[in-house]
Amino acid sequence: MSSTLSRRRFLTHSLAASAAAPAVMSLEERHLLARSAQPVDADTPIRFSARWVGQIGTVKISRLICGGNLISGYAHSRDLIYVSDLLRHYFTDDRVMDTWALCEQHGINTMIAFPGDAHCIDVYRRYRARGGRIQYLAQIKPDPANLKESVTSAVDAGAVGAFLVGNLGDEWIRDGAVGRIAEVVGHIKEAGLISGVAGHELRTPQHCEAATVAPDFYVKTLHDQSYWSKQQAGQDKDVIDNYRVDNYWCQEPDRVIGFMAQTKRPWIAYKVLAAGAIPPKHGFQYAFSNGADFAAVGMFDFQVADDVAVANAVLDKIATRDRPWFA
Repeated sequence: MSSTLSRRRFLTHSLAASAAAPAVMSLEERHLLARSAQPVDADTPIRFSARWVGQIGTVKISRLICGGNLISGYAHSRDLIYVSDLLRHYFTDDRVMDTWALCEQHGINTMIAFPGDAHCIDVYRRYRARGGRIQYLAQIKPDPANLKESVTSAVDAGAVGAFLVGNLGDEWIRDGAVGRIAEVVGHIKEAGLISGVAGHELRTPQHCEAATVAPDFYVKTLHDQSYWSKQQAGQDKDVIDNYRVDNYWCQEPDRVIGFMAQTKRPWIAYKVLAAGAIPPKHGFQYAFSNGADFAAVGMFDFQVADDVAVANAVLDKIATRDRPWFA
């Protein structure tokens, strides 16, 4: 008898294994098995309807945005030290471009990346050259000695908008340098891009509002604190240090929701899935029902279709919100 299983025998063995699985599999494995039995049909991709496309300035943006950390090979991986290397091996240039293409196919029209990541920008230019149309929001990390240089890099890379990266936004607010943030926002606007400020800490948008920095949008973390690793984290409420305790990003979600309810600027929520610790249905529901206008989410290629389907279903069920849509 041949050692190679026929397709029929393979399916028979697979079905038998599936039937026996509940007795030996963990709860997580059973959940994944059940989920895999209902795949999204790639031949008839679910897309965002026009209803779920917002606008900041003159730029129309899908309410789900493709995050850039995964594609750039960086991951919030808690104490798993190999994950960023794994991502850099997984996301080859072709796979990055294929992921963006999948995003477009399913109605996601915007992605985020660092203009300082020369390799990622080179891939983006090649993607555009082959006909790709996904828009680029640049998260910039300006040198205080030359605040304009990173904005120029974003323009040269073809970005439609730029925002100060959250780590710097938090640091400059702690240092009392809100005027520096205002100067960066001014350079972005002068360049003809939509302008934003990001922060993990609530005081970042708070101080920007108090100082009338007036960005076109904020990028602010939002998620609840129901996931396991947050429950194990320390109770330091003051400074979020993503490099020391890499398992939480929004320490005061209720206060964030309350503040943003009074802030009449578009809001891109990020870290809404707490780096994969929160299921998309729960994370999207929490973000959009509590006032976010957009959600930036890191996605593997095999997650794009499901994330869009979940986001559509969540958005369709949100009849009213305490915070109106500002984009």
